[in-house]
Amino acid sequence: MITRIVTPSESGKRLHRYIRNMMPNYPLGQIYKMIDQGKVKVNGKRKKDTYELAAGDELTIWIENEAFSEASIGAEDKKVKFAGVRSNIDVVYEDKELLVVNKPAGLLTHPDQNEQKETLITRVHAYLHKKGELDSRMFLPASANRLDRNTSGLVLVGKTAGMLHQLNQWIQKRELDKYYITIVEGSLTESGTVDAMLVRDEKGNRTKVVGTGNPGRGETPDEPVGKEATTRYRPLQKGRGYTLIEVELISGRTHQIRTHLQSIGHPLLGDVKYGGKPFGDVNHQLLHAWKISLADGRTFTAPLPPLFRSVLKQCGIDFSLPE
Repeated sequence: MITRIVTPSESGKRLHRYIRNMMPNYPLGQIYKMIDQGKVKVNGKRKKDTYELAAGDELTIWIENEAFSEASIGAEDKKVKFAGVRSNIDVVYEDKELLVVNKPAGLLTHPDQNEQKETLITRVHAYLHKKGELDSRMFLPASANRLDRNTSGLVLVGKTAGMLHQLNQWIQKRELDKYYITIVEGSLTESGTVDAMLVRDEKGNRTKVVGTGNPGRGETPDEPVGKEATTRYRPLQKGRGYTLIEVELISGRTHQIRTHLQSIGHPLLGDVKYGGKPFGDVNHQLLHAWKISLADGRTFTAPLPPLFRSVLKQCGIDFSLPE
């Protein structure tokens, strides 16, 4: 008989997934069978495989020790390695379930094939490990939203499975409001909405608006179909050849803001990938996720980074975000 107490970070994880993480070599079908046969109990009672565990729940599994040892081989490999990983992050808000971080431009949100250690989420893991709050191999805190490498601003991290699930639900149901600040080329005098379908070119790491001459119309069997995307914008202040705007992201497609604003003739300052011109040494988009409002009423903000403020002055724009 194996007994485990569910930790706060594991709260919200479904029963079958919890056991799967404990015993990665055990067939999933056998896990379902164990649950159905009452060989798995939570606080002494039988539960469905979809039951969401809560912190403090006592999980009991009737399985031979030898079988459990064989099924658990590899679980130790899931432990996070922190050697050489920095733990410095700009914490905007933190409680037992939620962590809100202000990501700097130039830092990946998640590891990719070229970078495994120097990312925001690995720094978050190192930060929580240093605080003694990353005590489980069953769940690793993860971000609910992702920002491009050169986009700065707010990233939401679920410290528990339950909070991560809640954040993802709010995003999917569009109950979470996200606002960005950016500088675009040209003069924008009125607020507006760009409602144009987008399609991804993964090889070129680009997003395109669906339309004549662009993919995504489904005109051939091999052609991908575009996804709906809506972006709202409003001008805040005009400068010398540029306009500072606030953007509300209604949907959350990759490179959506950059693509949509290029499509209406106002590419982001410095965004050479999407039609923008370099601005001095700035050859990437100046885009900052400055405010997020959650469905539960909480709102978080992040100040503009120094480079952004410097460029504003050079553009003749005197502006500061509200506290």
